[in-house]
Amino acid sequence: MAGIWSEVWTLYLILALGTPDPSPEPQEKSRDFRRILLGLDKCNACIGTSICKKFFKDEIRFERWLTAQSNLSSADVRSYEGNYTDSTAGWRPVVLSQLMSPHLHEISDNSICTSAGKGKSCSIEAVLRATSRFQSWVRSNILLPSMVKGLVTPMLRCPSQRLLDRIVRRYFEVTDVGSMQMKHFSEKDKLRLLYTLAVNQQPLILQMFPGTEGWPFLRYHGSCGRMMVRAGSRPLRSLFSSPLERRADIAYQLLHITQSLSSNSLQFSLFYTSVSEDMFGTLDDSRLFIVDASTIGIIDLQEGHPPDEDLLPEHLDVFSCLSGSCTRPPPCETVRATQSFILLCKHVLNKLLIPNDVQSGQLPRAAVNELAICADQSQSDQRIITAIQSLKNILQTLRACSALYGYRYPECLYSDKF
Repeated sequence: MAGIWSEVWTLYLILALGTPDPSPEPQEKSRDFRRILLGLDKCNACIGTSICKKFFKDEIRFERWLTAQSNLSSADVRSYEGNYTDSTAGWRPVVLSQLMSPHLHEISDNSICTSAGKGKSCSIEAVLRATSRFQSWVRSNILLPSMVKGLVTPMLRCPSQRLLDRIVRRYFEVTDVGSMQMKHFSEKDKLRLLYTLAVNQQPLILQMFPGTEGWPFLRYHGSCGRMMVRAGSRPLRSLFSSPLERRADIAYQLLHITQSLSSNSLQFSLFYTSVSEDMFGTLDDSRLFIVDASTIGIIDLQEGHPPDEDLLPEHLDVFSCLSGSCTRPPPCETVRATQSFILLCKHVLNKLLIPNDVQSGQLPRAAVNELAICADQSQSDQRIITAIQSLKNILQTLRACSALYGYRYPECLYSDKF
């Protein structure tokens, strides 16, 4: 099998990187394939290049064979399954994904060109560099709230200085990670960070709140062009037909991680602005993770947030709509303490805990009643919080203790806490 993979990957490198053949046609095809696959030709209007060497060293492989004839430009395809290895471990599943679908990327790139009156074809990097917003980034070594004002990214709706400092300090795509200042950022580094903030916050959330520190986010391996690589997972929807004990365990974890996001030692309240089952996934040990962090908002409980103000014309520019939408999330003042739970109960938990479970006698009717209260936004926050705790207590009694749940086994044999 390894021999087959080696031959397949060798063929891929020939297609993607070109061969010594001096004829222009094969070289042109290889360049086209690389551009479509990774979007390297779009840099520095891209995520980064931190993991490009892994692609070229045969340490990242696609799960399914891709060729220049593959439908990589499909309007709906954003992600591809793959495998990743390094010197410390064997092959591990990963997901290679773009910030937007190819169709939306094309619309976004066209909007950059038309904003400068250049039709649909231009150097998008040159246009972005010429904007007054980016020039303010060039002049500053500190990422300030005024420099991100007008961007529609949910976590930037009411950013504190402390949150922006964390974005810079945890930015993985530069060589010297750890400083709150951007003195070590080149202009291309700044443009990549600004572009990522404008288009999709997903890779940044994974860097700012890593799973290795206890956060419920999958590992960020790096990016190459417009393709980011994160740890792989099993989609939550694949568990909807599982036995109740499995669904009860997932439902309990969903409530638990949602609580931990809003109340943690860093004093950052992370909340959902929208929810679907595609946001979540599980690993082989049945541990639940958030796989799509693009719609998570953040409020700094330590520093608070500035009052909501109307945007001035200078705050609205080409970066304000690069994500495919120009609509800003609601003001942070309108975010309820139970907003995440309401969305979770209404759109996900109701698919895990169903009336048939009550009719079969497996699920207490009280669980469905509490779930209905949780999903009812007309209820007070205190009533919803009480319902959530009651639901968690019921789910705790339904969770099995076996090797299937490796994230809490064998600890669950000796303590009810697990």
